[in-house]
Amino acid sequence: MARGPVAIIAALAVLALTLVPLGAVMIRAGGFAGFAPGDMEAVRFTLWQATLSALFSVLAAVPVARALARRNFPGRGLLVALLGAPFILPVIVAVLGLIATFGTNGIVNRALAALGLPETTIYGLHGVVIAHVFFNLPLATRLILQGWLAMPGERLRLAASLGLTPWAMFRTLELPMLARILPGAFAVIFVICLSSFAVALTLGGGPRATTVELAIYQAMRFDFDLGRAAALSVVQLALAMVAGLVALRLSGGAGFGAGLDRIVPRWDGQGAVARSLDAGAIAAVALFLLTPLVLVTLRGLPGLVMLPPGMLEAAWNSLWVALVSTALCLTWALPLATRRGELLGLLGIALSPLVLGTGLFLIVRPYVNPFTLALPVTALVNALVSLPFALRILRPEAEAIRADHARLAQSLGLTPWAWTRWVFLPRLRRPLGFAAGLTAALSMGDLGVIALFADPERATLPLYVYRLMGSYQMAAAQGAALVLLASSLALFWAFDRGGRVDA
Repeated sequence: MARGPVAIIAALAVLALTLVPLGAVMIRAGGFAGFAPGDMEAVRFTLWQATLSALFSVLAAVPVARALARRNFPGRGLLVALLGAPFILPVIVAVLGLIATFGTNGIVNRALAALGLPETTIYGLHGVVIAHVFFNLPLATRLILQGWLAMPGERLRLAASLGLTPWAMFRTLELPMLARILPGAFAVIFVICLSSFAVALTLGGGPRATTVELAIYQAMRFDFDLGRAAALSVVQLALAMVAGLVALRLSGGAGFGAGLDRIVPRWDGQGAVARSLDAGAIAAVALFLLTPLVLVTLRGLPGLVMLPPGMLEAAWNSLWVALVSTALCLTWALPLATRRGELLGLLGIALSPLVLGTGLFLIVRPYVNPFTLALPVTALVNALVSLPFALRILRPEAEAIRADHARLAQSLGLTPWAWTRWVFLPRLRRPLGFAAGLTAALSMGDLGVIALFADPERATLPLYVYRLMGSYQMAAAQGAALVLLASSLALFWAFDRGGRVDA
């Protein structure tokens, strides 16, 4: 269909918003600078922890997504929404929940001590990996679940009529779908973990657990070595692009073709063993993901009565920033929902947000006061950072729609607007709602550029939580964190539910 000019404009906008700030930092620094002695160790640690985190997240998500795809039980929709909560949590709030669960005085170590077993620690490589799996397992589960839900019901009916065994069902239907979905999911999570900052800062446990993003922060914050920061950012970008190219190379399989959009009951996996395995997978991941959320909730309830009046204004700022970010992200994602577009979208999280924020600060400073643009710039960068997630969600289904219906649309003489209105968007509703909910929730809880640009009168809710923590108002901070968690979940649920209703 005729979507070339729109896609080109979107691609140029993404390139400009990522590469121009990096160029501004390089110009200000006078070029690249040499690496410090520990930088290569930071690169090795980053690659190792990102590989382990992405691998464990994807492997653990497969049985969970399969169980959710073929089981229908009361509260399933609520459980799916709650299982997505860790990924949209503000990082520091989630880290506090993980420490309360796995930390020195956490409930896990208390249980181990009661059983006379040696205690464990959450600090170091395994702590970083646990935290990354906690954040990214929900994303991997939803990405893989989308693949299962996209299977045409006619394929399942045909498999049932042929009497396929569970192994034959897996080999002919599920394995090709996983081969198409898993490489892209692995690449997105790998790139997320490449740019890990807050997790490594709080759970790294020392210099041996330093990531590239943390090294960039140290170069800019303590040494003000912009040249070294720019060089490290380019290294991070190169690693992310290689991961994206490999994933796209491996995920080129075709879909299952068009169906009649019928919902066919799942006949497979009805035995006692299969039911037990599915129930065990859902229960295990629910226990792992929801325990820290419950602890954050319980600790935040007493602080709700201590919230200062400025919290409402901060919540309003976060809300409209999230909505603007969602609109911008989907405006870019829809025309870029192709294989090349997905690789381009990785720039949003491949480049360091610290470098992007500093570059934008250097660009606008000669013309306007950067503090007056704090919220619009935050919305812009949040949309850019969320773009890879939206593209990973939308691209498989968008390409399937084009492959299945583009020729028929051309033979009917549909205009680009008619194609978009009557064919493309209706069939893309489910992943579009998920992408919108994820973008809105991530933007609602983000503490990135706003930390560089904000003044006391323009705080978002995450920044407000950090300021309460910095002033040692911990009870109020925990109450505000609970409000932030509820707001992020509400936004995610509203968009995601809106995409799934009558889809």
